[in-house]
Amino acid sequence: MFQRILKQMRDKVRNRQYVMTLHAEEEMSDDELTIFDVERGILTGEIVERQKDAQTGEWKYLVRGHTVTGDDIAVVGKIGLTGKLVIITVYRL
Repeated sequence: MFQRILKQMRDKVRNRQYVMTLHAEEEMSDDELTIFDVERGILTGEIVERQKDAQTGEWKYLVRGHTVTGDDIAVVGKIGLTGKLVIITVYRL
């Protein structure tokens, strides 16, 4: 359904054009995930939900994919004003 956005997100990951919020880094650490897990989650995943940010009005996307070990992972991200992918949060499913 959101193939154009998913392609943009994957391209940003492949070209290292992304940033992670502090919240995403904390959640990644709490769930014992690595940046490689997050990247693989986006590269193997599908967008399952689009959400409108209550504060900014921007669209953010929930991607469900797999870690490098095959576990399920969720990544919430958006394309920021600078054109980079902003990874808002991540968590193990």
